[in-house]
Amino acid sequence: MPRGVGPVFLWARKMAASGAEPQILVQYLVLRKDLSQAPFSWPAGALVAQACHAATAALHIHRDHPHTAAYLQDLGRMRKVVLEAADESTLKELADTLQQKNIDHTLWLEQPENIATCIALRPYPKEEVNQYLKKYRLFK
Repeated sequence: MPRGVGPVFLWARKMAASGAEPQILVQYLVLRKDLSQAPFSWPAGALVAQACHAATAALHIHRDHPHTAAYLQDLGRMRKVVLEAADESTLKELADTLQQKNIDHTLWLEQPENIATCIALRPYPKEEVNQYLKKYRLFK
């Protein structure tokens, strides 16, 4: 590979040469809904922070993956979808499924309590991961 030319550049050049449209990449987050309700009653800002922590961690951990690099190339076109999981056990079940299916993700644990709050996937074409996420609805 020529010096200074990374896998994202080569991937984009290959896509352009083939006439194919670049893939639309989405970063999915699954946030615990029960944290917004009694007995937890976390404020909206705290929940947003959990999603931000998880998203940032997933992007950092998977920064060398071509999809992540491509996702970060055009900040104005980033797509994120925030879904809700009913509770911690539902979130952990999803984490187990993603692990078994080799789907890159980060399970964010709030410290010092060690509470699982959010899962963030690295950016993926939605067709590759929607089968694991279709039962979750948009976070409200």
